[in-house]
This record gives sequence, C-alpha cells and structure tokens, in this order.
Amino acid sequence: MSPHLAIHDPVFRLYSIIAAAILFLAGAILSLMRWGLRKNVTSIWNTYRSWLVMAPLVLIIVLFGRIATIISFAFLGLLGFKEYARATGLYRDWIMTGAVYLGILMVTITALLHAPRSGLPGWYGLFMATPIYIVALLLVVPILLNRTQGQLQSLALAILGFLYIGWMFSHLGFLANSDHPYAYLLYLVFAVELNDVAAFTCGKLFGKRKFRSNISPNKTWGGALGALAISMIVPWLLRPTFPHFGPLQLIYAGLIVGIGGQLGDLSISVIKRDLGVKDMGALIPGHGGVLDRIDSLIYTAPLFLHMVDYYYQIW
Repeated sequence: MSPHLAIHDPVFRLYSIIAAAILFLAGAILSLMRWGLRKNVTSIWNTYRSWLVMAPLVLIIVLFGRIATIISFAFLGLLGFKEYARATGLYRDWIMTGAVYLGILMVTITALLHAPRSGLPGWYGLFMATPIYIVALLLVVPILLNRTQGQLQSLALAILGFLYIGWMFSHLGFLANSDHPYAYLLYLVFAVELNDVAAFTCGKLFGKRKFRSNISPNKTWGGALGALAISMIVPWLLRPTFPHFGPLQLIYAGLIVGIGGQLGDLSISVIKRDLGVKDMGALIPGHGGVLDRIDSLIYTAPLFLHMVDYYYQIW
C-alpha cells in the first residue's frame, strides 16, 4: 500500500467514485427536502455533514498506505476504549486503564512488524497471541498493587475493553497487511455503513415488530431483515473488486456484514442500556461517539479476516 499504488489501483478508484456519488446524491436529496419541500431534516443533515468529513478521511487514510492505515485505526480504537472506560467508570483506575492502552499499543506494533520467519508484513502469530499476554498483565496489576477491593469489576471491565475494542477492532487495521488491502478494507467499511443505513431505512418503511425492544427500542424485524437482504446483495455487486472470491465466500461476506454488523451495534447497545446512556460520546455530530460509529466494524472485522485467511491462507 502506498499513495502511488492507491491512485492507480482500480479498486481504490472505484470506491472513491462510489463514495463521491453517494455523498452527492444524498446531499441533493436532503437539499430538496429541506429547501424545496420545507421538511425538517436537521438531525439527518447533521449526520450527513459528519459523513462529508468521515468518508473522505477514510479514503485519505487508506491512500497514505499500510503504516498510516494501521496507526489511524489503532488511534480510533484508543478513542473508542477511552469512551468505554469513561462511561463504565474504569477510567478512575488509571493503572488498569493504562495497562489496556499498553495492550492496544502492543497489538498495533504486531500489526506493523514483519513476521520473522516469512518476512510478510504483519506478525500474525504474535498478533493472535497478544490477548494471552495482556490478560496476564491485567491479572498481575492488583497483585503488584496489593489490592482486593473492587478488583474483580475493574479486571472484568479492562479485559472486556481490551478484547472487544482493542484487539477485535485491530483486525480491521491488520487487513492492511493482506494481498488485497483496498478490496478488503474498503468493502468492510462501505458494506457495514450501508448495512446501518439499510437497517434504518427499512425499519422506517417496513418496521412494525420490535427486534430487541429492551436493548434497542428503535430496531425492528423489518429493518434487520431488510439490512441483511441488502448486505447479501452487496458482495455480488462488488465482485469485480475481489474476483478471487467464489460464490461461497461472497455469501459469507454478506452474512458477516448483514448479521455481524447488527450484532456489533446491539452489543454496544447492551452496554449503553445497562449504563443508562444514549451514546458513548459526542465527538461526531449526528453519530454520537467514536464507539457508536465503529461498533459494527468491531464485530465484523475479525470474522471477515479469519474467513479470508481460512480460504486463502494469507498469513
């Protein structure tokens, strides 16, 4: 991955064109509704304006190459964990929180390094083993501090935060080490966000029965099934971007996004409802915090990476 390769890569250019076309079309529709039909679209407009920043930013990050991509996604993981730590109260235990930050840094380093035996980018073996060392480190913290009171809760929150946000999300950045980084990375980001939009739109059009009323009251069976149907179609439409995929891999790619994306969103919603908060943060207008935006990618990235590695033995 490099700026030169990205500019001349047909996959990168295709996704750039798709992103520009979608943003232009969405802007035209919202403008018509706001000024032509005099509809109140303030909340949607705020979401759209955030996408005007986020979509080009993702493309720019990928454009600048492998190292920039891995580091940038690691930074998002750090921000997401920070929101989680503040919301759950783990942030008050700064030593335990610092140990998780150290773990995320270690995961990032394994993604940046080259494997010592094969010389391939990304030390896959150490990347997969990192959770063992970080969980061991977290278990040592209360021993070193000679603490017992409240340590089970802190340990549980820290381990969950590292494994779910720090390690699982880092699989997205690790895909930059693959043979088809533009196809895999941009497909996941594009398909997951489209899945979210499809769930919202289909829910508004066809949603009647609540999907999981206690966890996410606005989600419906119509929205969930509509999003799954659209996610199953997307890999076939984008098949030219990964011609090495057979029909089975295309089906798995659709299922991973269509089901995994929604499970990722619901998983964070479980945490938010238990804490009694609507959003994990307010950094992104119209979207909430970073964790609210990357929750679906946290769930889908490791599933997609290991599906690809199982069939094509990338590492």
